[in-house]
Amino acid sequence: MPWTMNDYPSSLKNLDKPVKKKAIDIANSMLDDGYDEGRAIPIATEQAKEWYNNASKEEVTEFMEEEDPKSRDDGESSSDPELMEKAELVEPHEDGWAVRAKSAKKPDIVYDNKSYAIERAKEVAEKKGTEAVIYKKDGTVEKKHSY
Repeated sequence: MPWTMNDYPSSLKNLDKPVKKKAIDIANSMLDDGYDEGRAIPIATEQAKEWYNNASKEEVTEFMEEEDPKSRDDGESSSDPELMEKAELVEPHEDGWAVRAKSAKKPDIVYDNKSYAIERAKEVAEKKGTEAVIYKKDGTVEKKHSY
């Protein structure tokens, strides 16, 4: 079941609004990628807290101005079907290492630690049956993992 800012697991109720919104966004993406709800919630919560602790005030403000996550019941899908076929990329980002689908405009998440970003990209690529492409700091391809 996808979550919204009005309908979410009780474990998210005491989080600050930006962290809660980011956790819902990440958890919904993980559900789209085939994760179980029980696994998606704690992972998404931890990633949302990490994002919030590392994000600039401007980034948090911009994120909060974006539309709130919606339920799939309203006929909209929270993921682009074309992105499901695209490789997952791990690339340098001003705040660390970004994980994003190849044609996505924004990263799914940004990690301080490259190994965490690689782990996440591999998980998503495996679920999608595509590849994870890991880049070096200089922008050249370091390694590809096909699934």
